Amino acid sequence: MSRDAPRWLTPLTDYGPLAAFFISYLMSDLLTATAALMVATVVALALGYAIARYIPKMALITAGLVGVFGGLTLILQDDTFIKMKPTIVQLLFAALLGGGLLLRRSPLKFVMGKAMELDDIGWRVLTIRYALFFVAMAALNELVWRTQSELFWVNFKVFGLLGITIVFTMIQIPFLNRHMQEDAQDQSS
Repeated sequence: MSRDAPRWLTPLTDYGPLAAFFISYLMSDLLTATAALMVATVVALALGYAIARYIPKMALITAGLVGVFGGLTLILQDDTFIKMKPTIVQLLFAALLGGGLLLRRSPLKFVMGKAMELDDIGWRVLTIRYALFFVAMAALNELVWRTQSELFWVNFKVFGLLGITIVFTMIQIPFLNRHMQEDAQDQSS
């Protein structure tokens, strides 16, 4: 979101649709939860735009994927599509990061460069780590939805993917500290 947006807006628009999905699933079924996810995603985008006058590109891409895979799920009455959506999103992130590296660019630096200043090696290695992480998460989602119960997968989607991502990000902190540029370290002191 933009800098002028209230602090509560980003978590609400990022996690509100996921909460709607989970609550709807607990109250009904996966098809109802998929419809709730689609509606909540549109509402989140509209709310974000109404308040901040800005919609992040990744939010639009994710909303598009929710629309396509959610739509296929509802039209065909086949939950395979909504179960594959996290896999596709994770692989898309991995492809964007890997493609950026092939073009000698750092998509992570573009997205996060204002939040932290790393040296070039730090950005490259961090990008590789996240690209591999997203591939592993895609594989894990495939393993879970294909081998576990629907309830297990829903809990994994809502809590597991987020939890694993937070843990992975926290594990990167020592690496980030080693590759912070001198100017950024001096300013934080």
